[in-house]
Amino acid sequence: MKNNIVVQKYGGTSIGDVDKLKLIAKKIVDKKLEGFSPVVVVSAMGKTTDELVEMSEKVTFNQIEPDPREKDTLLSTGELVSATLLAMSIKSLGQEVISLSGPQAGIFTDHIHGSARISDINIERMINEINKNKILIIAGFQGINTEGDITTLGRGGSDTTAVALAAALNAKVCEIFTDVEGIYTTDPRIVSKARKINFINYEDMLEMAVLGAKMHPRSIELASVYNVPVYVAGTFSKSKGTLIIKGDNMENNKTVTGIAIDKNVSKITIKKIKNKPGTAGSILRPLSDQSISIDIIVQNIPMDGFIDFSFSVSNDDLQRAYDILMNQKNLDFEDIIKGSGFAKISLVGTGMQNAPGYATEMFTALGGVNIDIEMITTSEIRITCLINENHVNSAVNVLHSKFDLDKE
Repeated sequence: MKNNIVVQKYGGTSIGDVDKLKLIAKKIVDKKLEGFSPVVVVSAMGKTTDELVEMSEKVTFNQIEPDPREKDTLLSTGELVSATLLAMSIKSLGQEVISLSGPQAGIFTDHIHGSARISDINIERMINEINKNKILIIAGFQGINTEGDITTLGRGGSDTTAVALAAALNAKVCEIFTDVEGIYTTDPRIVSKARKINFINYEDMLEMAVLGAKMHPRSIELASVYNVPVYVAGTFSKSKGTLIIKGDNMENNKTVTGIAIDKNVSKITIKKIKNKPGTAGSILRPLSDQSISIDIIVQNIPMDGFIDFSFSVSNDDLQRAYDILMNQKNLDFEDIIKGSGFAKISLVGTGMQNAPGYATEMFTALGGVNIDIEMITTSEIRITCLINENHVNSAVNVLHSKFDLDKE
């Protein structure tokens, strides 16, 4: 196997139109001429996936959800269009190139349509093409299960495809090109003094990604497990990006690395459910069985043998989670209340592990600008508060200033 393989990934905004696609083709060829073997993963162009989802919902009768198998096959076509067009563009520049679908690239997954996980990658076809001196263009976001059906990896799945291929091919680096110039201390659209981070470790990046930062969490998990260096940079920018690698807190030992924001948050509260062993499991199991992720959980002190049980869920999963719980015959409760319009604000930093007092400082700072905290959860390297989404801007600005994140 060649040891100069570099995996690159280009998102939908990077290849939003033909002119951008041609610029990327030249960029890939330049990488090839530098002596590397590019393996390029692409997303669907622009808003293609959204348009396909909308179309799939319009063709069904009686508001019935589109069949998951057929929907996966449909959505996978967006990446195929990108891959084949990019290959044609590179070919016209005189380079040997081949486009491959996820299945053709040897990407195998489990059977969960819409959010499949990669189970194995057979690299034989890819290595054969690389050894023929070809540039590889791989359709991201997709694979094939053991029954021979096309599956998709869920939103952001092209990041996961890229990192998985980098691990399987033992690539030097996985380069993620996007519409931002790297990973910032927080969203620069909200905080004008947000600072680009030059280096960040996998642990901090995973927490940031889970809570809405640019990278997909599953891709960071993979990078961490297989020790794949990941470089995030702007597609058409000459500015230095952010390198995600193994290591301790790297920003001059700053305790807090950044502030993550997730506005895609709703809350469900189950009122007066009977308190008995296994109650939490009986609530959450049917949700996990349908691949619905939850984060913050609050259970109050039992009163007269009953409890209230609350948790946060993504806006996208709110109605589905509500319907699943309402249909659980084994749950004895008074009511289920669903609410949207929330956001999660999180301090993230491996340096907080052995430094007490950060939660107190965070809560005090938020209280100082009259922001109520709905729910709280913590880990060794993260403190998360659920607040009203209308207070996000003031919350992030006061915390960014409080913890001096604008300074190197």
